[in-house]
Amino acid sequence: MSSATVSRLSAAWHRHGELVRFALVGASTFVVDTGVFLLLKSTVLEPKPVTAKILAVLVATLVGYVANREWSFRARGGLARRREAVLYFVVSGAALAINAAPLGVSRYVLDLATPAVSAFTEQVADLVSAQIVGTLLAMAFRWWAFRRWVFPTALAG
Repeated sequence: MSSATVSRLSAAWHRHGELVRFALVGASTFVVDTGVFLLLKSTVLEPKPVTAKILAVLVATLVGYVANREWSFRARGGLARRREAVLYFVVSGAALAINAAPLGVSRYVLDLATPAVSAFTEQVADLVSAQIVGTLLAMAFRWWAFRRWVFPTALAG
């Protein structure tokens, strides 16, 4: 690899490293969220997919707070830890509503649930609405809100 390439990669990492770390934390919490959602939805909360989704997002949010605080936004902050945590969970609560909304629309507005549709269609609609559409909308909101309110100021390079 040429020194010019290394220099460009280093500059890109310096400019976008925080976003890359946020995305990696998001990918990890997506796995946690999806695993918990599918486990709950296929067992104890089968008749309550929105409740399963909310609980899954709560578990993933706890994991995400620690990872974002200690890795993604470690060079930001400036708020007292208690205030930062409260703001993190307030923003995450709003993101939870954003995340669950597409599943609620899919199930209860579009009626993409048995017996109106096949069990396979219901499963696909649940996964697409909750795990793709809801997650992408909530992720964009979190990125903006975390940087604006929760971890607002760059403290170090």
